[in-house]
Amino acid sequence: MTLVQSQIANRKSQNYNLNLKSKDVKVRVYQFALAIIKFINSLPDKRAFWSIGDQFLRAAASIGANMMEAQTASSRRDFIKFYEIALKSSNETKYWLCLLRGSCPALKTECPISFRRINRNK
Repeated sequence: MTLVQSQIANRKSQNYNLNLKSKDVKVRVYQFALAIIKFINSLPDKRAFWSIGDQFLRAAASIGANMMEAQTASSRRDFIKFYEIALKSSNETKYWLCLLRGSCPALKTECPISFRRINRNK
């Protein structure tokens, strides 16, 4: 069962509030975005890193933004859609991380962000 499916199954009221476990997920996603901001600010000052870093940050920040947006969804379908977008942003975040690590071998050891951490936030 995916996070989206478990959120829907656990929701008991019509107001689409998230359960307690998902609040922990939102906190982790927020902390993850902050870690990415710090990491991006430490990237080499080269044009390629500006562009890739910008996309990496946008994708990572979008995860939490869509989860927050889902809280005020006007329908169950809307709620699911926001979580689907968050999942897609998570996958995009993995791509940009892979590209950053591939473009600079030193980043493989310096980067505090891992695929495991991204997967855990789903």
